[in-house]
Amino acid sequence: MRQVSHQRESAFGTRQCPNPYPIPTLAHRAPRILSRPLVTLSARPRGHAAGRLRPTPLDASTHAADIVPMNPRLSVLLPCREAAATLPGTIASLRAQTFDHFEVIAVDDGSADATGTLLRDWATGDPRVTVIESAAARQSAPVRPSAAAPQPAAAEPLPASRLVAALNQAAAAARAPLLARMDADDIAHPDRFAAQLSFLEKGPELAGCGTHVELFSPAEIRSGYRRYERWVNAIETPGDVERAALIECPLAHPTLVLKASVFHALGGYRDMGWAEDHDLVLRILAARARLANVPGEPLLRWRIREDRLSLTSPVYTAAAFRRCRVHFLRHAFLPPERPVVVWGAGRVGKPLARELIAQGTSVSAFVDLDRRKIGQEIHGAPVLAPEQFAELAARIGARTDLPARATDPDTTAYSARPYVLAAVGSPGVRDDIREALMQYGFEEIADYRFCA
Repeated sequence: MRQVSHQRESAFGTRQCPNPYPIPTLAHRAPRILSRPLVTLSARPRGHAAGRLRPTPLDASTHAADIVPMNPRLSVLLPCREAAATLPGTIASLRAQTFDHFEVIAVDDGSADATGTLLRDWATGDPRVTVIESAAARQSAPVRPSAAAPQPAAAEPLPASRLVAALNQAAAAARAPLLARMDADDIAHPDRFAAQLSFLEKGPELAGCGTHVELFSPAEIRSGYRRYERWVNAIETPGDVERAALIECPLAHPTLVLKASVFHALGGYRDMGWAEDHDLVLRILAARARLANVPGEPLLRWRIREDRLSLTSPVYTAAAFRRCRVHFLRHAFLPPERPVVVWGAGRVGKPLARELIAQGTSVSAFVDLDRRKIGQEIHGAPVLAPEQFAELAARIGARTDLPARATDPDTTAYSARPYVLAAVGSPGVRDDIREALMQYGFEEIADYRFCA
């Protein structure tokens, strides 16, 4: 992988219960929201928000790329907190974009280092940049040292609730029909925005897109991160995104470009006690909108830091992700009136089943290969061998119009075809389960999903 430099010539451097969080649908608005050409979308005029700084445009001798676009085609949402050590590289990568008809809405959320100074200096030299002081920061009135002041040994990450607020504040100030995410410690490929806009123009049915990523860190990157990097970089088509959506977030959040109309129709980011990016992506998919990743080489270098929010906040724990996935399963993705079967009675399947039960959805059976588990019960549900499940599936057939209830609990026979949640950790095992379910006549998404 070629490295990024600051030079332009560098290549890269139970489901009937009331839903407490209704998920809006975009189906009736699809022709207007999802399919209109990007070039004809009009920017929404915005007033000057409190705390917003807009420098005076430069004179006629200034390069065209430095002039404030009257109607920018892209608004970059850039939340910042204690980012002085990494922000210069991020700024340089945005300056180097081959597509320059964008604005940047940078939110300084109470940084005590030189982040605010760096942002204001950037805005003074580039009228495309707007700097906003977050509402939370204005209440606390932090002291802003000069750029030459000593930097703290470790940057304090942005609290999850404040990150959501900062992102929504930036989106409220944005004027463009497209919103792009960027973090203050990542490096964008010079062609990132050009590639994503071109991709969306060629696919007007898409609500948004991400890109492939390259992870980097001053320290050695753990094997788990490398597995995620390979996994997310294999996701490209809308079908890939939908199939992967309940395993991990199928788009790397700092690469997201999303139609502003879709973002606002869904109510923006939410603080739900789980990851705001996965929540947004699942709401988009629940609204029957489509997402994809730009194929090809990575267009963002994604910095991995030990103090990053995803490693330090309870919002990003495995338990929080399960709550999120089960919430969307119950209220958006599980077909009603079909019994739920969890394929996998191990370290992934059992916690998933516990969360399903906790949120009110019963588990009718487990499927597992471990002969020691077969015939036992977990959370009151029998554990079946794959061949037992296959016999059950063949006997029931595709009768999905009948109530989901056991007709003979002793033999685990049901009057409606089960819906399978395949909950295993290994990609290789997922392939085996997919092949088996296809042989049983099950169709992915319609009859089963993979979960983690």
